[in-house]
Amino acid sequence: MRLRSLTLRHFRNVGFAALEFSGRQHFLLGANGQGKTNLLEAAGYLTALRSFRTTEQKLLVSHTQQTAAISAVIDHERQAETHLTIKLHHGEKELWSDKARVTRLADHLGKFPTVVFSSQDLQLVRGSPAARRRWLDLTLAAMDAGYLRVLQTFSRSLAERNALLKTGRAVDAQLTAFEQTLAPAAAELIARRAAGLHALATTFKAAYAKLCNDVEPVGLTYEPNFDEPNAEALLARLESGRPRDTQFRTTLVGPHRDDFHLSVRHTGARDFASEGQQRSLVLALRLAQAAWFHEKSGVRPVLLADDVLGELDPERRRRFWAALDPESQVIATGTHLPDAELGAWQVFDVADGAFTERVAQPGAAT
Repeated sequence: MRLRSLTLRHFRNVGFAALEFSGRQHFLLGANGQGKTNLLEAAGYLTALRSFRTTEQKLLVSHTQQTAAISAVIDHERQAETHLTIKLHHGEKELWSDKARVTRLADHLGKFPTVVFSSQDLQLVRGSPAARRRWLDLTLAAMDAGYLRVLQTFSRSLAERNALLKTGRAVDAQLTAFEQTLAPAAAELIARRAAGLHALATTFKAAYAKLCNDVEPVGLTYEPNFDEPNAEALLARLESGRPRDTQFRTTLVGPHRDDFHLSVRHTGARDFASEGQQRSLVLALRLAQAAWFHEKSGVRPVLLADDVLGELDPERRRRFWAALDPESQVIATGTHLPDAELGAWQVFDVADGAFTERVAQPGAAT
């Protein structure tokens, strides 16, 4: 897949921008806070109608406007040239594909994959389990409509059970009714997460070996909150846990409390890995995600690299670029131009939300 053009209107600090991409490598050059990441955020939004930076859609719309818009023209392995338009309002979003309104997210997921390499990814090592669960859910749901379906069913059932618990007046019959839907969805979600992480782990280990010259073993291990993926066992656990759930007014067992574990040299990466190792781990996770998207969809994702390499030593930077799929489109940002050895780049200067292409200079794409 290749992004041929991207147009933004009233998206964060970008009042209007229209970029035409040529070649395979594109670089957004400018000081911090000028709008480089905003453009990558908009490009990443094409995949699942979600931001990689925030869950608050209202933050994407310029504070002086009611609506923001993202338009893209995409060359696609399976759908040929496709025109996408996304309109963001403070309370809702609209998606149009070749002038036809798309009303179901499941009809869109997986068709236009992008993978974002961001400095925020360090939270996948250092942050809370919620950040890791969100990454895993977005990765698996993007390529599996069945995963999305069961995740939505589980999330609705969990919200309904928790709402009842919060009233302080939950009775067994009411809880049983919600648990009859919750438990099967939870069991299926656990099984799908285990299979998905197992598949990702192999590619993750290979990617890390490329980044670090295969000098140290790493691990990616699923840590389910409840490790018996069958509905009957979970139903029994929910029933036996009702007194405690009622006391705390929330559901204390289930896949909403899952985690996964990253390790280097058989020790926990969060507590014992160096900063360089942690950065390599999250880069390897994203490389595994890109390979997963390509394998499952037959479509090469667009790779969006948001100034992620500044803290890496030169050798790790070189290995990162070498590890990327040489056929994938790359849109990168930074405060300095990339090394000349990385080949030709189409360069856009970015200042105060405006994007200006550099022309006829050495290193520019033709």
